[in-house]
Amino acid sequence: MTDLSQIDYSVLDRPEVTMFLFHPRAEGVFGESEPAPCRNVFIPVEENVSIGGCFHITSQDAPNILFFHGNGEIVADYHDMGTVYNRIGVNFLPVDYRGYGRSTGTPTVTTMMQDCHRIFDFVRKWLETEKLTGPLVVMGRSLGSASALELAAACPEAIDGLIIESGFAYAKPLLELLGINVRSIGFEEKEGFRNVDKIRSFEKPTLIIHAEQDHIIPFSDGEALHDASAATDKTLLNVPGANHNDLLHVGFNEYMKAVHALIQKLQK
Repeated sequence: MTDLSQIDYSVLDRPEVTMFLFHPRAEGVFGESEPAPCRNVFIPVEENVSIGGCFHITSQDAPNILFFHGNGEIVADYHDMGTVYNRIGVNFLPVDYRGYGRSTGTPTVTTMMQDCHRIFDFVRKWLETEKLTGPLVVMGRSLGSASALELAAACPEAIDGLIIESGFAYAKPLLELLGINVRSIGFEEKEGFRNVDKIRSFEKPTLIIHAEQDHIIPFSDGEALHDASAATDKTLLNVPGANHNDLLHVGFNEYMKAVHALIQKLQK
């Protein structure tokens, strides 16, 4: 079985896959919330390619959440959440993918998985330069769970907590649901994202949030990630009546209570 640090994602870089997996949109096209006070950053990931982020900072000693969003979203969609997190004393650091928001370049699976490391390195240095000393939590929603779990497996010593929202444990069912013929491209689960294996490498406080009625990534994936987690302190939040894209709306209070509980553990 391929080492987790040596996975070849190129089989998923084909146009017939990326057209379903990525839905890039520039900022200002539609639906974003009103801009909130934040620090706009541009993270260089390759020559002439940079990733946009909007860092909502409330205090220098506050916990920091580095957030990777879902495939149909952009950083600007989370301006309101930046305000919410600041109100509970958390610095919120959402970042885009190539081609999303203010970012340049074209997204592929390989570049997404490489870029998350460059983003992480940039964020750690940025926090140090800005003298932001609070614990660092990595969070991923939906597609973003792949980036978050990649970092959790590769850099566990540098991450204080992990949050996965609507994350996938297994790639094959998700790809098939999106309309991708996995057999025709020669995709095998053991050579894929390996999310359920990556979470076994992270032993620090972990929160899994999943909608009970998720029609894209079933609740059983959230259960599988929770069961596989190596953390002794781990929580699975089931949001009853919620689906993939209304989870935050339906379960907002429970969602924020669970996030706040994890954050409080890291501040003790």
